Amino acid sequence: MNAKNILAEVGSWPVNERLQLIEEIWEGIASAEEHTVLNEAMKHDLERRLEAYREQPTSGSPWHEVAARIRGATS
Repeated sequence: MNAKNILAEVGSWPVNERLQLIEEIWEGIASAEEHTVLNEAMKHDLERRLEAYREQPTSGSPWHEVAARIRGATS
């Protein structure tokens, strides 16, 4: 099965199942961090976000709250 067929199949799934698949794929990528290469723009963006966090550490939301909002918007 090629990528185009997989995408067509996955596209027919309910949104919550597609989001679950994305999470699982992302976790698999994150666990293979030795294969992750950051370019200069990515590094700059991460530094900018880290600085923003350091300036206002309470301005963001914990992941479980963000995930709940996303899931609530798609159900």
